[in-house]
Amino acid sequence: MDKNQLMMQLQSLRHKLYEVAEAKGSFTDPDVIAISEEADQLIVALQYMKRNQEYVHQQHINN
Repeated sequence: MDKNQLMMQLQSLRHKLYEVAEAKGSFTDPDVIAISEEADQLIVALQYMKRNQEYVHQQHINN
């Protein structure tokens, strides 16, 4: 999955997170926590991609 797809999926999860939290009336509801954990995984994947891009860019500059 590319960065743009991950960003779109993250935006969708954020929207879903707020909807479910509002419907459940709690940020600690298991459904809300599950969505939050899924969003966390996407955030980590995006951070990993960014770190790798920066490393490749730096290696290109140094060579």
